[in-house]
Amino acid sequence: MATAIHSGHYLRPGIARRTGLSDSERLHEEDPYTAEWTTLGDSRAVFHRSRFEVDLNRDLDCSVYLEPGDCWDLPVRRSPLPDEEIVRSHRLHEGFYRELGKLLTEIKKRYGRFVLLDLHTYNHRRGGPEAPPEPQSENPDINVGTKSVDRDTFRPLIDRFMHDTSRFDVGSSALDVRENVKFVGAHLVRWVNANFPGSAALAVEVKKIFMDEHTGELDLAAWKEVHRALESAAGGCRDELRR
Repeated sequence: MATAIHSGHYLRPGIARRTGLSDSERLHEEDPYTAEWTTLGDSRAVFHRSRFEVDLNRDLDCSVYLEPGDCWDLPVRRSPLPDEEIVRSHRLHEGFYRELGKLLTEIKKRYGRFVLLDLHTYNHRRGGPEAPPEPQSENPDINVGTKSVDRDTFRPLIDRFMHDTSRFDVGSSALDVRENVKFVGAHLVRWVNANFPGSAALAVEVKKIFMDEHTGELDLAAWKEVHRALESAAGGCRDELRR
């Protein structure tokens, strides 16, 4: 299964009129172009609301950004959110996990186990469009977050995923794929791994090497190559699940 929970950009009106960010500022922190990658899964879940309405990759209590300290010190709110708006966002969070739980329960009942790839992107030029990128040593092209995975059981699958993605080139370089360097996996994969023992959820963070993170402009060739790498890795995951 593949999920893209930060791909959305829509804000409901009660949130939109109180946001302190422009569309481009929000887009910079969202994960555009990840929804299309979820076609690699036999099942898929895409969330079309912005993380600035509710962040499904955080615990319920901190899933709504209220002040700059909640989200990269950005001026997230022009005016405070009323309690009823926070409650509405919390209900979205609860509803998503309720439906995801039903789906994964049915998948596990039918097939015995599964692997879920939670697809994200991340920025690496936070100094601005003219600044150099952040050091490669601390910013792999693909970061695989596995801290909450049963790594004794799923070590071969994790290794296969990293091997298969690293066989692809973007530009003139092979993809640099490493584990738990920049991210270790946040709420969604923790929740899946805690509630569905015997299965595995991996947090897959792709550095925005396939787009201009400041303008949002897509490098289609690079995006397609990342997609090919992820599709290959998904095929490897299927092989490992059959073993």
